[in-house]
Amino acid sequence: MPYAQICGVRDDLYSSVLRNVEIALAPFDIHNDAIVRAAALEAANVQDANDVHVRLVRRSLDARARTPLYRIKAEVHVGEPPPIRTVHKDQLRDADPNKRVVVVGAGPAGYFAALELLRCGIKPIVVERGKDVRARRRDLRALQQESIVNPHSNYCFGEGGAGTYSDGKLYTRSTKRGNIETVLELLVEHGAHPDILLDAHPHIGSNKLWLVVQEIRHTIERFGGEVLFDAHVVDLVLHEKNIHGVVLADGREVLGSAVIMATGHSARDVYELCARRNVAIEAKPFALGVRIEHPQPLIDSIQYFTPTQLPAASYSLACQVDGRGVFSFCMCPGGLIVPSATSPGEIVVNGMSMSRRDSPFANAGTVVAIEQPDWQHLEHEHAALAAMKFQSDVEQRAFALTQTQRAPAQRLTDFIRGAVSQSLPDTSYIPGVQSADLRGILPTSIHKRLLAAIGEFGKKMPGYITSEALMVGVESRTSSPVRIPRDSETLEHIEVKGLFPCGEGAGYAGGIVSAAIDGQNVAQSIAARIFSAA
Repeated sequence: MPYAQICGVRDDLYSSVLRNVEIALAPFDIHNDAIVRAAALEAANVQDANDVHVRLVRRSLDARARTPLYRIKAEVHVGEPPPIRTVHKDQLRDADPNKRVVVVGAGPAGYFAALELLRCGIKPIVVERGKDVRARRRDLRALQQESIVNPHSNYCFGEGGAGTYSDGKLYTRSTKRGNIETVLELLVEHGAHPDILLDAHPHIGSNKLWLVVQEIRHTIERFGGEVLFDAHVVDLVLHEKNIHGVVLADGREVLGSAVIMATGHSARDVYELCARRNVAIEAKPFALGVRIEHPQPLIDSIQYFTPTQLPAASYSLACQVDGRGVFSFCMCPGGLIVPSATSPGEIVVNGMSMSRRDSPFANAGTVVAIEQPDWQHLEHEHAALAAMKFQSDVEQRAFALTQTQRAPAQRLTDFIRGAVSQSLPDTSYIPGVQSADLRGILPTSIHKRLLAAIGEFGKKMPGYITSEALMVGVESRTSSPVRIPRDSETLEHIEVKGLFPCGEGAGYAGGIVSAAIDGQNVAQSIAARIFSAA
């Protein structure tokens, strides 16, 4: 008998075509198809036969008990196979060259908007300020090893957007915005491992996601869409609050019946362009703090009773301090800290993991909610850009200490006692770190809340507070500090006709999947409202 715990069967009638079951298996059994099948049939009380089919639906790790288990939801089909999944690429249509939409940004919002436009036979023209995903890697290497920041090609800008080289996490809480399964299935159709359809916390890894992004571009081009690289938008083609396209740095105009603005959360020059052209924007809350790195074996020992044969452990922490949320963000088990500046003269850090999550380090952003009282002293210049200016000031303050991409850092225990670290532990951050008092870089309202929250986190995760933990500053690009307002029904800008703000950069998403869903929703709105009569 397989090592299986029957957790419950919904529908115990043998004559049923479909039975939904839950099973629990030891970690070393989950990749053994025969054991998984036997456990599912046992749970369904069904004898094995050629006309019995098992399809896995969801898989999650439960490591709370002394004996860790993977809990698996499965369907057992008797008499006929499971329905065949929709092949979404088969629904795409050749683009009509007379139906054109300009998509600014080749991140998940932009690319999934382009795919959805092609499903409707509309030609997307994607303009991306950065390089294609392969060429972009050379600029990342220069940033890591030589502290050279290319303002158009970096960890935030370039094909695939910020998520491509910063982990590839695919979980989201945005279940009401659209069909998450469609997004995941499209990723699988373009080369992602099918396990992302099962795992409760799906993850591709930066070493594999770039290949998926490249295949999505090939699909867009195969059906008649265009993708333009090194295409930096410097102006909008506006006439009496109607947009007709964009102007590139080389003087070219790219025209269409609508413009999807899917620039990502770091396109500060686009926000400044909107302000200059009187396109309504507004400051919005975001979060800012540091990235905290621990040895991965330490996190494993805290989170698991028996870490053997289990994936690198993660954590999620949150609390309220003086009316503000303080929380872990973008936790990267078995990951790396990477430099994510988008302009010279600033330091920004982020986290990423490869598909195997086999780095000896774990890191997570640990950030404080930033709200209007924090940036109100900057509103005299331009109120809509004040939160962005607050964000930028902190990043520049961090750079002023080192004058390179070496990041200011401090042992966690030294931060607590207010002392500059005399030595620093090993780190995954390739440009290197320099000992500094992070309290002198972070605004008082932030470092005081961080200090209080770390005490709470230490209670929730005994062992979290240790001299082996390293705080690295600054984690500031958690989300956009600017929102481009749009109508909640049409998704069109509240004033400019034909302009459709989209994704993280417009303030309507928070990660790869939610940005992709938003791109699909915007494309559907454009198809229905602009091209439905054509």
